[in-house]
Amino acid sequence: MTTAAPLTDPVRYVSAIRAKGLSIYDPILVGDPNYWIPTPELQALLDEGLRGMSLAGLPLRTRSKVVKTRVCEVLGYPVPSSFKKTQPRFLGQMFDTYTQKSNNLQVWNEELSASRRYVIIRISDADVITRVKVVTGDALALLDTTGTLTRKYQARCIPGVNPTELIAAYDTDRLSPFVALKVDLDRIATPVLHPAIGQILSIETVFARLSALVGKGFPDAGADQERNRGAAVHRLVCEALGYRSYQDDGQFPDVRHQLLEVKLQTSPTIDLGLVTPESVEPLDVPMIGGKQIRHCDVRYGIFYASIESGTVRLTHFFLTTGAAFFSRFPQFQGKVLNAKLQIPLRADFFHT
Repeated sequence: MTTAAPLTDPVRYVSAIRAKGLSIYDPILVGDPNYWIPTPELQALLDEGLRGMSLAGLPLRTRSKVVKTRVCEVLGYPVPSSFKKTQPRFLGQMFDTYTQKSNNLQVWNEELSASRRYVIIRISDADVITRVKVVTGDALALLDTTGTLTRKYQARCIPGVNPTELIAAYDTDRLSPFVALKVDLDRIATPVLHPAIGQILSIETVFARLSALVGKGFPDAGADQERNRGAAVHRLVCEALGYRSYQDDGQFPDVRHQLLEVKLQTSPTIDLGLVTPESVEPLDVPMIGGKQIRHCDVRYGIFYASIESGTVRLTHFFLTTGAAFFSRFPQFQGKVLNAKLQIPLRADFFHT
């Protein structure tokens, strides 16, 4: 298999799917450079293809079928005579569709899945599609404030004497062949592009650049503004790595181009969501050098901070691979069962 370019034209996936004659049920390897549509490209295709579509006057069941039919057409799939009750409905691309007038997403009788995509379609009061957002189950899990998710993983971070710790001295064997010691990120990339051979900094280089952030501070947005605090750290990280601009599309990992997830801790409990860092499940990025990238290949940069006199001060920095994560941060987890998940979508959910 060939390696996908870091910038992909979404239409090429549609052409390939149509030429191959795939059905929505035909399995596709996550990251397949020809047929698997990565989440950012999937969102671009569906947002352009569905926006402006009117569902006025349609009963709910008919509305659902009309939307699924249009999704098939947009992605290059033939429309099945009837839609099977598979989980998820679009089995090959691993996604379900949800039409939303309210900001309360309801998922019935099934767990959120980290590897599944959720196509959330905003409908206006006039029953016209105004926006399409595609997120993974893990991204949705971060929005849950009810504690009703079936499975949520957590770990504990206790800072030590050293302000910086490189927990994994080397990248995973899967990722190592594709990293570089020096990359001019200012010239070639933005943080949300797909990772590519020769554009991924080694874990040692990432550690050297981000360790310099220890001691830096920024104004505290408030006790209930964790997202804004996280965004402030994310901005500092992008600058320290050498990117010209800060970008965040809300997908995992935060700095997709460097396969780097960034976490800010002001307390010991690290929320990990639906998947553990050591998981060998494939990551939703195009294959690199014909190899599937897994969750355990992702690098985790964890900043510990104190808050004093209205300032968030970074006091410690840890960097590890997903594979080595639990060698430093002890894991614990809780389980709760709930037949109906109600996840409140942020007011700005469709605008980020």
